[in-house]
Amino acid sequence: MTVVFWLAYGMLGAGALLALVRLGRGPSLLDRVVATDTLLVIIAAGLAVHAGLQRDPTVVPVLVVVSLLAFVGSVSVARYIGGMLLRSAGDGQDAGLPEAAEERVTRAEGER
Repeated sequence: MTVVFWLAYGMLGAGALLALVRLGRGPSLLDRVVATDTLLVIIAAGLAVHAGLQRDPTVVPVLVVVSLLAFVGSVSVARYIGGMLLRSAGDGQDAGLPEAAEERVTRAEGER
């Protein structure tokens, strides 16, 4: 069991480290949102691995709360970004969109 324990937590730790790097580097708001969501999923997976390997059912409510937090956070940010795009009179750059999405917004504004 120790091999599985170290292997599972090692992979989760590496994934969390990569998500933290993406969270720090950005470059856009949407990249940071995806990195935060990924980090919350990794935390939930770590809790699930802990519950499974230690046979500890008391972690399950915490797992549910973390999962709901990740979902509600992602939906909230998506609605916020969508509202920013609707209100934006510029080229969409202030919303932190990737370059391809900025081009679509610029083209859509040009067709109006």
